[in-house]
Amino acid sequence: MIAPQTDLRTAIGRAVAEYEASGNMGLLMERLHMLREGATADALVAAVEPWREMPEVAGPIYERVVAEQPNNARALVILANAYWLSGRGPDVVGALADRAIAADPQNRGAWHMWALTESNQRDRTIRWIQVVERFPQDLLAKAALADNAASLASAEMDKEALALAIRTYEQLHAAATSDQQRTALETALNTLRNYRL
Repeated sequence: MIAPQTDLRTAIGRAVAEYEASGNMGLLMERLHMLREGATADALVAAVEPWREMPEVAGPIYERVVAEQPNNARALVILANAYWLSGRGPDVVGALADRAIAADPQNRGAWHMWALTESNQRDRTIRWIQVVERFPQDLLAKAALADNAASLASAEMDKEALALAIRTYEQLHAAATSDQQRTALETALNTLRNYRL
């Protein structure tokens, strides 16, 4: 049996390095499934942290974590993100996001995944409005709202969506912390302000 954390992290690191060298997904899955069976959820969380953003690694590990800790909102969100990035689809990811929200209604990541999984442009924009209302300081949610509202305005010639996009980009511009951010937002605002519906 693999000793907790240090040896487990080393073993995961070896499996990832071999996968990156060979591209052999089957072998990676086989190794990760073997490693996860001999460890606790907490040990897995600590060991896999350096590869948490790799869906092919986080997915199999966090499946085991969620199986052991079904109400761990953070784990549910990480698994949902891994599934989303690997193309598992909105139904599976949305179900995980719903579980995460039920477990911890203050988990912003869960709300982000919930909003992302809506396929209808108008309904997705409405979801982002709800996320921004719940977390008014969440600039990432505001950016997603602005982008979705702008897309909706363009796709459906919707004046209200256009006004919402402009207002939200203006808020982001006011909160920008770098010249690069301000320039990008000014470009977006100029485009939207000159858009004719």
